[in-house]
Amino acid sequence: MSDWLGMAARPRGPRPELKAQVLARARERRGRRGRWSVRLAAAAGLLLVAGGGAWSYRTVIALQAERDRLLADLQGARDSLAYVVGTTSRVIQIPVSTNGRVGAVTIFADSTKHRWLVRCEGLAPNQPDQSYQLWFITDKGMKSAAVMAMDTDSPMVLALDMPQDSSRVMGAAMSIEARQGSAEPKGPMVFQLNL
Repeated sequence: MSDWLGMAARPRGPRPELKAQVLARARERRGRRGRWSVRLAAAAGLLLVAGGGAWSYRTVIALQAERDRLLADLQGARDSLAYVVGTTSRVIQIPVSTNGRVGAVTIFADSTKHRWLVRCEGLAPNQPDQSYQLWFITDKGMKSAAVMAMDTDSPMVLALDMPQDSSRVMGAAMSIEARQGSAEPKGPMVFQLNL
């Protein structure tokens, strides 16, 4: 109706400088958003790199510790093998049963150095208040050789010196004793063997 009555304003275009100002503001806002996007992306990238670096460092440290443990185990096995192959004069293997598990105690006796290397494997782990105790059977009675608290299924290897007094070793025995051990066998016997 306003066109028909002749009251409508004539269309006018914006001034050229106004158009330039609006476009400049739009570009400026987009530029700010772009800079923030770049900054956020850079921060996220740095966090990823730092996290990956920390994980890598912890993993390398853990692997080095595992390698050192395995090297120590290997050296112990080499030493044991050298001891067994080089000086053993007698090998005695004793089958044992503990808590329904079948295992073995192996004694590598060295008569020249008066030492025993004893390997216990397959024995049931001890109760928290108990341990296995090895005994030398001598002509003067039982003498404690070692107290072994076995808390895991892992085999245990011990090097034992023979008694220093004048007693003669005639056998070996193992019993289950209190955690700190006993001066004489009081608990159940796992095995008793005369040599």
